[in-house]
Amino acid sequence: MAITASQVKELRERTGAGMMECKKALVETDGDLDAAIDMMRKSGLAKADKKASRVAAEGIVAISISEDGSRGVMVEVNSETDFVAKNDEFVEFASQAAATVLANSPADVAALNEMSLNGGSNSVEGRRQELIAKLGENMTVRRFSVVDSQGGVIGFYSHGGRIGVMTALQGGDAVLAKDISMHVAASKPVALSEDDIPAEVLEKEKEVFIAQAQESGKPAEIIEKMIVGRMKKFVNEITLLGQPFVKDPDQTVAKLMDSNSAKILQFSRLEVGEGIEKKEENFADEVMAQVKG
Repeated sequence: MAITASQVKELRERTGAGMMECKKALVETDGDLDAAIDMMRKSGLAKADKKASRVAAEGIVAISISEDGSRGVMVEVNSETDFVAKNDEFVEFASQAAATVLANSPADVAALNEMSLNGGSNSVEGRRQELIAKLGENMTVRRFSVVDSQGGVIGFYSHGGRIGVMTALQGGDAVLAKDISMHVAASKPVALSEDDIPAEVLEKEKEVFIAQAQESGKPAEIIEKMIVGRMKKFVNEITLLGQPFVKDPDQTVAKLMDSNSAKILQFSRLEVGEGIEKKEENFADEVMAQVKG
């Protein structure tokens, strides 16, 4: 029996489950809406997406590297609590999602969710729904990043699974690439060099420095020198090449690259929950709310 879009839509509205799971349930029940709902309730899938409004700001950054070491992928998968983030099935799901990105090069997360999870029979979205139902927390595949060495080398670093960094070098070796990745994890550079900093960021910072300098009451030519000096310091603080290398602060990352006849092609840093507004929970209020039903 052919399943229509309107049937899938109605089942989604009544269960709150994902589109693919609704279509699968309708196919298995020959389009019988009530039977599909009953089947999904028994498996727990009908409740899965009802958790979607809950903030998922914990989780893990999973890393997958190609066999030849020329290409790497990082995927951030979120959960509501650190407890679930350490669950073996959750960790395996994140790892398989990263492997899926590496193998299939999806355009975005939406495309990834529709793909077969690591070549298996289930989709990424289908497995996510299953884990939500089983583990009882909202989960999201939030984002992924791909780094290509273009024939060079890739080094990666994971800090407790919460911060993932990959660096691609031309020249140098995997050890140097990993050292740079560790530096990025600790120092959080915004860009590789001044050329990569958005113009609006530089302009906004310059406006702040101008206002501060003008309050000093010093002559215009002195103020100009102050602004130039502060802008140079600002650029060095937020660019990877301008930062002092964490393992040897006496030299910048740029000088380290020069001494190793190497060039940084690309770097990427993902941190769990970065930019997600976490809801502040009051435990006493939460208990009282449960008591009141």
